[in-house]
Amino acid sequence: MLVARRLGAFCLGAIFALGQAPFDLWALALVALVGVLRLVRLDTSARSTGWTGWFFGTGYFAVSMHWILEPFQVDAATTGWMAPFALVGLAAGLALLWAVAFWAGRRMHPGPVGIALCWAGIELARAYILTGFPWGLVGYVWAPTPVAQWHSLIGPHGLTLLTLLLAALAAGVTKARTVKFGLIALAGIVGMWGGGSAMAPPVQDLTGRPIVRLIQPNAPQHQKWDRDFIPVFFNRQVDFTAQLPKPDLIVWPETAVPNLLDNAGPALEVIADAAAGTPVVLGIQREQEGRYYNSLITLDAAGQVGDLYDKHHLVPFGEYMPAASFFARFNILGLAARAEAGYSSGPGPALIDLGTVGRALPLICYEAVFPQDVNGAPTRPDMLLQITNDAWFGINAGPQQHLAQARLRAIEQGLPMIRVANTGISAMIDPAGRTVGAIPLGRAGFLDVPLPSKRAPTLYSRTGDWFAFAALIVAFATLLIRKRRNSIDRDALGA
Repeated sequence: MLVARRLGAFCLGAIFALGQAPFDLWALALVALVGVLRLVRLDTSARSTGWTGWFFGTGYFAVSMHWILEPFQVDAATTGWMAPFALVGLAAGLALLWAVAFWAGRRMHPGPVGIALCWAGIELARAYILTGFPWGLVGYVWAPTPVAQWHSLIGPHGLTLLTLLLAALAAGVTKARTVKFGLIALAGIVGMWGGGSAMAPPVQDLTGRPIVRLIQPNAPQHQKWDRDFIPVFFNRQVDFTAQLPKPDLIVWPETAVPNLLDNAGPALEVIADAAAGTPVVLGIQREQEGRYYNSLITLDAAGQVGDLYDKHHLVPFGEYMPAASFFARFNILGLAARAEAGYSSGPGPALIDLGTVGRALPLICYEAVFPQDVNGAPTRPDMLLQITNDAWFGINAGPQQHLAQARLRAIEQGLPMIRVANTGISAMIDPAGRTVGAIPLGRAGFLDVPLPSKRAPTLYSRTGDWFAFAALIVAFATLLIRKRRNSIDRDALGA
């Protein structure tokens, strides 16, 4: 019986993962979420409930993040052996956080509400601790639905809390409480759906808006730095840049130029000539005093560098190695490392000036995963601008989940998002998270697309994650007060 429950929890977690891109089976995922909160009713202790949470989390993260296998296959002879350890380690490690949530929730309250609150708290913590990793948050299950518009009010963690509380209500349905709990849960979902639909702004008339050219060279990672292919991909981007008619802005993807910035003068002149007066944004690497940076620059009509931005939120074990000297003894190096400890981080969020197009908050790859980083802009920009190289993650789940999160950042801020990816998906996203135009995965090409205008600042852009944090504090306090009152009443009856 115990083995069957553990296997059932793992399978429910795997089904819950189908709510994420590219599957987007959100209804099935919600059934799995309610299912695991009903399954814990069979556990006889907090420890057993914690194990249920761990098996559920392991199934979820193993399926939703199976794309983590892809980077290790780029140089399979060197790093391929790490792939299964990376998937198992990532899934089992992240599942420990959910195990703690299930264990603590059961200790706090015998029903599913305690688990829901602790789970939401752990998801909030996951976005911050150890540099944070808020990939695949529970609330992201709503990404393909109108409910995603709630991100503009309560953010991803507020929506995660609301989702888990509604699932807890549905899981608490019994013969005696079917009408009460069932109707509340159903009304909550209908309200979230209807409210989200009402919050979505109408589709904009984009006549007269600035035209942005998205450049997608489609350089597979195993060929990207091959000497024989470097000129192919570079010239492809130059050719796309030179096409007529000229747009108002041209954007190349992350690390699009094969030279370090200090040695890239001739390449930048070629790009400027092809752009023929149109400003260009592009990704490039640079070195300064022995430190390497993953950077973004703006290029003017003369091929001169205008603004410079260095990526500040780096990928652990990818762009830099914690305890690099120790891991080097075992020949374990960062996948994108150029030096012993990989890239160095930049000073933090900053805006770049794109002239008549407006001011943009640059996000390089991984940085678009973090709502708090986007909220950390020094002043409100006119747009978000993400450049990325998702070739590391193949042409399936990884890039599609990355795009889905970019859409949510646009909703949270009420800002359009320019997204340019080496192998796709490059897209223009409006402030409601709608895709205005896109270049599919695995295809080389360019797209001229109008830039939507920004909305008024959203509530989430003003408050960040403080709403979710405060709501959790109030909910925890309410639950503990009720628990204490019930305990006092039982003691009084016993007396």
